[in-house]
Amino acid sequence: MLTIVDYGVGNLRSVYMGFRRLGLEVHVTSDLAEIRRAEALVLPGVGAFGDSMARIHALRLEGTLVASVREGKPFLGICIGLQLLFEVSEEMGEHQGLGILAGRVRRFPDNLTVPHMGWNQIHQRRDVPLWRGLPDDSYAYFVHSYYVDPEDPSVIAATTDYGFDYTSAIAQGNLYAIQFHPEKSQDVGERILRNFAIEAGLLEGSS
Repeated sequence: MLTIVDYGVGNLRSVYMGFRRLGLEVHVTSDLAEIRRAEALVLPGVGAFGDSMARIHALRLEGTLVASVREGKPFLGICIGLQLLFEVSEEMGEHQGLGILAGRVRRFPDNLTVPHMGWNQIHQRRDVPLWRGLPDDSYAYFVHSYYVDPEDPSVIAATTDYGFDYTSAIAQGNLYAIQFHPEKSQDVGERILRNFAIEAGLLEGSS
């Protein structure tokens, strides 16, 4: 079963419906025992980094999320769910993240309009399962004012150009995460969710 981590974020319902449209059985929970039993995990999120981490701490989810990734469970982060994987965010002060990946979350430069909102291209930097069946430079829907800056360039799966090329997707073993919103990205987003589900062994077939 696919499990979506519920820590009170606004896009949870739309992510849930995106996977349900694929015919998947989807469970939404904040219960630690249920998260540990999950076959695959999705960490969604919109809003401020610090508030998101505060909710994760309040629910005592941090250790379980980190352990799930390190134990090899298929894991997909979406939007803030990407940013939370990193060590530190500069959003409204400095906030510690989950620290699964080395690097910082930075604000777009002042010469750019923020948030970066609307359709933009995904430039594939590596051949990873999420991109199967997707042409390079496909368009997805973005809404964000901060971006991830990984220390290790080998984790970068895609970049997007918004005044400069920033990291818009990462992949490392069982861990995948994307800055854009697949649930708002029409056929491209549906393909990415399907590819994750196939890679996690939750759907049959190839991408």
